[in-house]
Amino acid sequence: MEAKHTILIVDDESGSRESLRMILSPHYHVEEADGGLQALQIIRKKKIDVVTLDLRMPGMDGLAVLRAIKTDDPQIEVLIITGYGTIKNAIELVRLGACGYLTKPFHISEVTNEIILAIEKRRRIDRLNRQFIG
Repeated sequence: MEAKHTILIVDDESGSRESLRMILSPHYHVEEADGGLQALQIIRKKKIDVVTLDLRMPGMDGLAVLRAIKTDDPQIEVLIITGYGTIKNAIELVRLGACGYLTKPFHISEVTNEIILAIEKRRRIDRLNRQFIG
């Protein structure tokens, strides 16, 4: 039996974190952070497979968090979920390594589908790394 994957929810709004936790916790281990610095501390201590990341947060914004995550561990998949979405933002964030981009309010099926795709991408990359790196 395969171990549950770990999802880190990063959002300064507790209601958004709670909604995502309720959707994801039946299927995944869920960690939560209310800001970028806390998220980076968790990532450095635990194996995280996918991060859901809000863009607008006090202190360290989502763009800076995405850059830091991809610098620390480029294989962590990052799904942007924001209430302040623009096409320009989406293009920039995907260019920087985000695996997906959703706007709030979101549909449960959108979130679950994006998480499934992110985990599948992570599995393929892990499999290729094992084949070629050892």
